[in-house]
Amino acid sequence: MRRILATAGLLAGLLLAGLTAPTAEAAPTWHLRFADEFNTAVAKGRFTDCDHSHDTPKAYCGGLTGAVRANWWAYPAGWPDTATQRRYPVGGYYDPASTLWISGGQLHIRMWRGASGSVHSATVVPKAMMGQRYGRYEERWRVSKPAAGYKSAHLLWPVTNDGCSEIDFPELEWTTTIAAFAHPSNCGKQMGVDTGKRWTDWHTSVIEWKPGRVSFILDGRTVGTSADHVPNTAASWDIQNESALNGDRAALNGSAQMDIEYVKGWSWS
Repeated sequence: MRRILATAGLLAGLLLAGLTAPTAEAAPTWHLRFADEFNTAVAKGRFTDCDHSHDTPKAYCGGLTGAVRANWWAYPAGWPDTATQRRYPVGGYYDPASTLWISGGQLHIRMWRGASGSVHSATVVPKAMMGQRYGRYEERWRVSKPAAGYKSAHLLWPVTNDGCSEIDFPELEWTTTIAAFAHPSNCGKQMGVDTGKRWTDWHTSVIEWKPGRVSFILDGRTVGTSADHVPNTAASWDIQNESALNGDRAALNGSAQMDIEYVKGWSWS
């Protein structure tokens, strides 16, 4: 009881002095840096002209306006996705104009393949989270239309592009289960974890990247942690979606879609 009364007296004294009582958030590990609940509608076809100062916080898409233009960048049209770079039989090229739009409080990502040719892939990047060392990266999403031949690798990609340091979550083909991967900075063996969860349910995924440790959290539960040569160089958060690297190829005249309800990012103190 004495401790309760003493705390009450301290709070009263702070209030009289015009000060705010300390809270658990007064000195947090994480500092919220960016959040978007996609309340501004953007029609399909507006994510265009994105080849400006790419891979830097000054990047932008000329077809966007206002806060969306200030907050978001997309891989420009014509950039090859991973499968194309590796010369797989079916790969993709990024095409933000035909794959991205915002409506109903969600960012929609619809990748597709026409009667011939390549997959139309899509990657978006929150500019406030570019070039940051350590952080917390959270998003809520689901795959509303799965199809073979499409995947995600929402990743932290080093700005130095050292060919080793990479953190991926969520990752894998949309017709499989959700996985996470941590690639060590010494180019050693990656850490991978299969969550066993399906892409078609709503999920909240979190990457927590601190000095010497990276953790993966799905729907409030830690599903994997690595302390093996954790990257310590700045990275950008690329919400990357592309043609599959495993399993069946994307069918002609087919498509698949992911919806993202919100995105949040924190810096680490």
